[in-house]
Amino acid sequence: MSVEWFTWTNPVAVWWAFLVTVSGANIALWSSLRRRFQPRASALGFGVARINIMILLCAAYVFGCAFRSVLPRADVQRIVLFDTWLSSVFVGRSVATIAEVCFVIQWAIVLRYVGRMVKSDTVTNISTAIVPLILVAELCSWYAVITTNYLGNAIENSLWAVTFVLIAIALFRLLYDFHGPVRVAVATMVAGIAFYVAFLIVVDVPMYLGRWHADVAGGKELLGLFSGLYDVATRWTVTHDVARWRDEIPWMSLYFSAAVWSSLALCSFDLVKHHLPRYRRPLAIPGPARQPFPVRVSSSGKL
Repeated sequence: MSVEWFTWTNPVAVWWAFLVTVSGANIALWSSLRRRFQPRASALGFGVARINIMILLCAAYVFGCAFRSVLPRADVQRIVLFDTWLSSVFVGRSVATIAEVCFVIQWAIVLRYVGRMVKSDTVTNISTAIVPLILVAELCSWYAVITTNYLGNAIENSLWAVTFVLIAIALFRLLYDFHGPVRVAVATMVAGIAFYVAFLIVVDVPMYLGRWHADVAGGKELLGLFSGLYDVATRWTVTHDVARWRDEIPWMSLYFSAAVWSSLALCSFDLVKHHLPRYRRPLAIPGPARQPFPVRVSSSGKL
């Protein structure tokens, strides 16, 4: 893994340095969270397994994104920064699949817990639906990288958009049930998700659809299953040309920074969830039922 190409005059080198720096900070934050969980795990005893699951799910995403930051690659184009088998699309896509599934499971766990707390069928149903949606998205991603068909990427990112629209709906529903800092936190998450979905719809999906249309117009021949699997495992092209990376830099930068921060925030949910009842919106208590006022009626029908 030579870094002789690294120079501050190369925009790709500056971008890579940013990714590595952010990843190091994210790992430090995860380590801090893990230390915070240790005394709680010892005290709770029965909750050790569940707490470890949240830590492990977050670790898969944090370290998976760190791996992909150190060894960036563009799957369908088969371009990488470093000439090593660890940069192969097969390795990178496998790491990404595990990390992304763990990330959406984090969302499902948190939404299910809060949905049951507030007795919201909408929130709990959404928590059940989002994991299968992302599993389908991962299949579309693998189809894209194996066959080099960008349509798979377009569908994959569309499914991510649908998934986070559902998550935003669940969070918007929760705004009614909380007040104070919890409501502010939920509103902030809704705003962040709105930006993410807008980015997918305006930037990512059109980019992949444009590439797909260009390939169709150019008569590009797609790879088959076995030839594609061999290709993703054995072929990669090293390039440090910013022109080759320009379209990948925006989404990778957001993905390996802001998305990881949201995973860390979800991981920390166990540390603060016992405070949630304090910020529940009080339920309306019905007043005492009115008793009917007796009216005496005479035999003549007069009051």
